[in-house]
Order: sequence, then C-alpha cells, then structure tokens
Amino acid sequence: MLAAGRVHPQRVWAVEGCNGIGRHLAQRLLADGETVLDVPSKSSARTRAFATGNGRKTDAADAHHIAVTALRTDGLRQVTAEDTTVVLRLLVDRREQLARTRTETVNRLHQLLLDLIPGGAKKNLTAAQARTLLEQATPAAADIVAGTRHRLASDLVEEITALDHKIKTAAADLTAILATTGSHLQQLRGIGPSGAARLIADIGDITRFATRGQFASWNGTAPLDVSSGDHTRHRLSRAGNRRINRVLHIMAIAQIRHDSQGRAYYQAKLATGKTPMEALRALKRRLSNIVYRQMIDDTTDGTGPGGHTGATLTPARPTQPQDRHFGQVTSRTRQTTP
Repeated sequence: MLAAGRVHPQRVWAVEGCNGIGRHLAQRLLADGETVLDVPSKSSARTRAFATGNGRKTDAADAHHIAVTALRTDGLRQVTAEDTTVVLRLLVDRREQLARTRTETVNRLHQLLLDLIPGGAKKNLTAAQARTLLEQATPAAADIVAGTRHRLASDLVEEITALDHKIKTAAADLTAILATTGSHLQQLRGIGPSGAARLIADIGDITRFATRGQFASWNGTAPLDVSSGDHTRHRLSRAGNRRINRVLHIMAIAQIRHDSQGRAYYQAKLATGKTPMEALRALKRRLSNIVYRQMIDDTTDGTGPGGHTGATLTPARPTQPQDRHFGQVTSRTRQTTP
C-alpha cells in the first residue's frame, strides 16, 4: 500500500474511523511519516447511499467512497500520533470500570446484609463500616446458612477494600497525568480529575469544532428544533457523546447545589416558567459553551491536551466574551471543586 501511494509526491491518506477500527492503520501510516485524514463513517455512508451499483458493498467500492468523501468534505480532522490524550482515556476508562465493579460488589454485600442484620445497612456503606457490622452480627456456629452468608459477606468486604485501594491509585495516576497537560478545566466548578480527563480524552483536539454550537451538537446538549407552523418547540436530543453529556450533567448538578453563577442561571430559567428539567437542560447547554471556551483558551496558551495545540484543517472561531468567567472558581488557580 505504501509503495503504491508513494508514487504520488503530494499525497494525503483518508482512513475511515481513525478512533475505531481504522486506528491501527492510521497510526502505522503516521509512524511512516504520512499525512492522514479521519473520515467519519457517517459521511462515507452518505456518499455510499448515492452511489450506483445496486447497493453492492465491496472493498474497492468502500475505498472509492471514502476517498470521494475526503475530497469533497471540508474541515476533516488531521490525525496526530497517540500521546497523553490516549493515556488519559485509558486511565479514566480504568477508573470508571473499577467504580462500576465496586458498586456491583456493594450491591451484593447489601443483599447478604439484609439477611444477616435486621433492616440491613445504610446505602453509602464503606468497607470499614461493613466490617464493623459483620463483627457485631456473628451467627451461631450451628446456623450453617447464616454462617455461609457471613463468610461470603466478609469476602465481599475484602474485595471492596482492594477496589478502594485500586481506585485511589488510579485517581492519583490520573491527577499526575492531568498536571502535565496544562489544562485548566478543573478550575470550573463541578469538574474534577475524572471529568477533566474524560473531556480531554474524548474530545482530543477541541479546534476540530469550528463553533461552540457544533460542540454542543456533538455532545448532545443542543436541543432539536421540532417547530411546526407558528408553534415553536424544541425537544431533548438523545444523540451525541453520552460520556461528555454525563460530565456536563454532573457539572450542572454541582453548580445548582452550591452558590454559583450556574445556580443563579438555573433559578432565572425557573422564574421564566421553565420546568426544573428544562432549566437543567438550558444550564447544561450554557456549560457546554463554558467548557468549549476553556479548552480553546488552553489551546491558545500553547498547552492544549497532550501538550500540543492539536491539528485541524480549519481554525476555531473565538469564544464569546460573555462566557469569560461564567462557572469559573478562580482565575488561573487550580482548586479542588465540590
């Protein structure tokens, strides 16, 4: 493939799905000094839908459609070599996996405690508290059923202790890597190390979004227009990156629960007659703009995710001045936000 391509002095490789199945091919081409563009699968699918051939799908046809899409589409992302962004993605995925496993283990422990202790245990149960409860509920030696439950519960407590240690280690590794990126996302109230890592890992080069509206559409916070005639109406978008949407949701809840500009914005929306859910969606849309602005600022500073400004074929537009300090804890001061 390289021999066939290098016949052309000025060449650009178009690879479909460089964050998915095409990642290995794209990274090998980059290692060989080639220029690679990431072609979204949805874009090439639209090109394929207008092609002739009675819907026949072959490798040659797919290659042709991907090449045509790359030639006719402006603003495709230029792929860069894997760097700190990939490390953050691996670490944040690992931490979330550990957290899910811990939740499942605690749920199994609660099920056993319901039979061992009258009324069970509280919802937010730590390993130390569960160990104390088990010491106070030692069953009789003749009760083989309760004894088995007690032994299994003790094993689950040890698993929770080990998971807590792994989660703490993963969080420390995540914080250390984040410190090398120069990102100021944690200055925004409601974004901790995991949220900042998820934003940098999934977004990568923020300048691939020409406007904050494109970014909001990508993360699912931009409402969909379903107006009809004189009736103007919008509905919730279920599309977009749900992991980033979840980070923005947590950020919105944190701002509502504390005295912040986000809470004032939320209450102002309620005063206009919006329901709590509609006001929350409006706040998430506004916070999407704030995150976009902060990541653009980090890129402008020359740091950016992974320590570089990223690569794109079209520059990002400047952010709006009214978003300059909305939702920010302090200016250029790293703090732990509640």
